[in-house]
Parts: sequence; structure tokens; C-alpha cells
Amino acid sequence: MSTTRHLVNRRRRLATSPSRPSPSTELLPETGTEAEREPQAVTEAEPEPKAVIESSEQEPEPKGATTSRRRLRPRLPALLCALTVLLGAFAAWAFTSAASLREEPARQNTALTDIAATSEVKGRIGEAVGAVFSYDYASPARSDRAAKTHLTGRAVQQHEDMLAEVRAQAPQQKLVLTTTVTASGVEYLDGDRARLLIFADQSNTRTGKDEETTYAAAMFAVDAVRRGDTWRIAAIDTFTR
Repeated sequence: MSTTRHLVNRRRRLATSPSRPSPSTELLPETGTEAEREPQAVTEAEPEPKAVIESSEQEPEPKGATTSRRRLRPRLPALLCALTVLLGAFAAWAFTSAASLREEPARQNTALTDIAATSEVKGRIGEAVGAVFSYDYASPARSDRAAKTHLTGRAVQQHEDMLAEVRAQAPQQKLVLTTTVTASGVEYLDGDRARLLIFADQSNTRTGKDEETTYAAAMFAVDAVRRGDTWRIAAIDTFTR
């Protein structure tokens, strides 16, 4: 019985002794060794980002940029062809327009091409203007003959209206009206019809007791027509309403 108590006490001492590890601590795994191995694995995997960077620097050109360059090359000939077509169309339109203008009767103006006819109409109408717009109170019949010789159409009534005041005052004031053409230009000439711009100087002299002369410049246009071998004034345009 003493022996049995002795064994029990001995087991208790061994169980509570600090120098010998307990069975629970001997069964624990060596955590320190595994913890030291994990950082080594992470350290060996660090160079991988460098490889990624190097591969990104040597990355080939995207396929989209190459495709866009290939598409731009054939566009230049197409643009040149389009411009050629447009220029050809414009040239055809210009030629047709010029031909139509030449064919219009209103554009058949020979004032600059037929020098002889232009000079003739200028001389004849210049004489006619000087004759019909001159008046002498002492010889009114001369003015009437000039009007019958050089006027036709609307110009007959227009001339009469323009000289009505002069005719009324001429006997009392003894008026002498003289008109001289200083310059003229043929604006339009087509066969037997023409239009001229006239520049003239006019002097109005009172030959009574108090003689007085006034001067004025006149500018107007006339439409002329050929009657046989003579050019006549058909209309007078004083540029007033």
C-alpha cells in the first residue's frame, strides 16, 4: 500500500516540474519554422513586376493605328479625282454661260467693235442735239425745222415740253439759247438702234437793254434710230422722274 502511494506522489511531482515540458507543449507544431519560410517565398516573387514593366515597354503598335494609316493612303487619289470632276463641271458651265451671253440680242453690242458705225452715230447725233436744243427768238422757224429733221417718236413731244418756257419768254427777253456738245459716248449700238450719253454746254443770252449771259452744263441720254441714211433722236432721258 505504501508502494502505491509512493508511485502516485512521484507522478504528481513529475507533472508539476518546470524543467520538463508537458505533453501538451511537445505536441504543438513548430510554428516558428513555417513563419520564417513564408517571407522567403514573398521575397523571391518580388522581381515579377519588373518583368511586367519590361514587357509593356516593348509592346507592339496597336492594330487600329496601322489600319488608319492604310486607310489614309488611298484617299488622296480619290480627292484628286473629285477635284478634277468639279473643275471640269465648272469649265463646262462657264463655257455654256459665255455662249448664251453672246447669243442674246441685248449682248450684241458693236459700239466697241464697229469703229466706223460708232463714229458716224456720234457725229450725227451730236449735230442733232446742237440743232434742236438751240433757239433764237429772231428765227423761231429754224428751231422748228431742226425738230422735224432730227426728232422722231417720243422725242418730238419731249422736246416741245422742254423748250416751252424758252419759247414763251424769248420774244420779250430776246433770248438766244445755244447748245454745244462737248463729249458723247455710245453706250449701245446694234444695227439701226443706239443709245448715247451726251455732255453739253448751254449758254442763254438776253440781248435786250441789259444784256446778260448765263452758262450751264447739261448731261442726258438719247435713244437714236436710223431712218435711211440719217440718225434721228427717238427718246430723251434727262435722268429725272
